[in-house]
Amino acid sequence: MNPPMEKSTVSSEELEQLLKDRAEGKADFLLVDVREEMEYQVGRIKGVDLLKPTSTFQNWSQQLLEEAKDKTIIFTCRTDYRSGQVQSVFKQNGHPRVINHAGGIVSYRGDIVRGE
Repeated sequence: MNPPMEKSTVSSEELEQLLKDRAEGKADFLLVDVREEMEYQVGRIKGVDLLKPTSTFQNWSQQLLEEAKDKTIIFTCRTDYRSGQVQSVFKQNGHPRVINHAGGIVSYRGDIVRGE
């Protein structure tokens, strides 16, 4: 397993490398953006698998917790505050492999998808 995948947080540089590794089949994880739809449309990290806004957390959290119980999940947001909250709840509910993207999209220097 990738050492960053064993941590509770990953830096933007580590996330960028993990995304490259995943594209090459060397890493397996879900990248979940927990910002709001409007923020997501302005720009998102290339490679985000799911948009799950924190404003609707109660609507999606249990389903994702169950469906991804065997997967590593990396949560990201704007700065890492919301993703850290979501990570904490998932840990409290027994998910063994949840990672917070420290610094969020504002610190990310990799590929960003804009306006789609």
